[in-house]
Amino acid sequence: MKIKFGWKAVFLLVLIVLYASNLRAPITAVGPVIPDMADELALTPGMIGLFTAIPLICFSLFSTFMPRMAGIFGLQKFLLYSLILLILGLFLRSGGNISMLFAGSIFIGIAITMGNVLMPAYIKKRFPNQAGWVTGFYLLSMNLASAIAVGYSLRLGDIGNYGWKGSLAIWWILGALTLIAWIPVVIREKNGNTSGQDASVIRRVWRSRLAWQISIFMGLQSVIFYVFAAWLPTMLQGWGMDADSAGWVLSYFQMGGVPMMLIGPLMADKMKKQNGLIWLTFLVIFVGLLLIIIWKTQFVILASILVGVGIGLAFALATMFFILRTRSTAESAALSGMSQSVGYFEAALGPPLFGLLYAWTGGWFIPMLLLFSATFLLLFTGLKAARDKFV
Repeated sequence: MKIKFGWKAVFLLVLIVLYASNLRAPITAVGPVIPDMADELALTPGMIGLFTAIPLICFSLFSTFMPRMAGIFGLQKFLLYSLILLILGLFLRSGGNISMLFAGSIFIGIAITMGNVLMPAYIKKRFPNQAGWVTGFYLLSMNLASAIAVGYSLRLGDIGNYGWKGSLAIWWILGALTLIAWIPVVIREKNGNTSGQDASVIRRVWRSRLAWQISIFMGLQSVIFYVFAAWLPTMLQGWGMDADSAGWVLSYFQMGGVPMMLIGPLMADKMKKQNGLIWLTFLVIFVGLLLIIIWKTQFVILASILVGVGIGLAFALATMFFILRTRSTAESAALSGMSQSVGYFEAALGPPLFGLLYAWTGGWFIPMLLLFSATFLLLFTGLKAARDKFV
């Protein structure tokens, strides 16, 4: 069923924006409250590291299963179930003991995995002719909510004097609002059982060379993003920058990509081949890394913004490839699941490998070469993925 522009389309767009706002905020809200949480629960550094890695682990382990499950239960129903699981996870995570903290985080990770994989397929299904701008609003709302969660997490926890528990639990309100709004969609739209069809589609996608190129592209941009997020402040402090200034540089990096979340899909949707956007992605990341490795902190604000713009555009392109390089909703879901499973496995390896290279060499030059290598591979796989072909 194609929905023409009108109040139904606007309603669905609002639902997508609401849903997207739940996909990052529950994760990024954790960072600012880790010290308070660690003190109260006596968490060791190893436990904190495992706790913060749970979302990436879930993305990698469970993404590939989501298209098949959506084929069994129906796409809209499965997205509804993800909201229920998310709300349950948010309550558990704020329960006040270590077991509930980890159990809730696993539920949240699985719920967000469901949305990550299936929302691009839902956009393709409901907005086949407006995928660019709808995907842009989807990505923009996801990242704006993420930024709000980082900036206001501690203040939200002060409401009612619940501390870190309140900071993490309060996001159930957004989840509940989205759930209530999503129920009419599930009631109105019928879903057939397509598990057999989806199973054959999934096998075909995993055998596609283009699908592997898109998956590796997805992973490489994730590697650069997560290495920067994990190590940039430490690197800058090693070069003499104070901790507060280094934190602001990381904020510039993250905010640099926000405009591209909206602009990138719009531009990609108007092109049969996205080669020019791939080259732009490569150039801004390469120049940003070059400024850092040569001049260190001298031009680091400009450098971090450039890398952020490049990563934001790369992420937007990867998401659009799930739509543009597939012929059907089932293919889109299968490609999204494969790309995020492979991609987040790569991403999980990036920060530890970067840290090991630093530990072995005692400097930042060799670790930075890892990012340069990822950038050149991003260009190579991106140009392959940008061709006007289908998986």
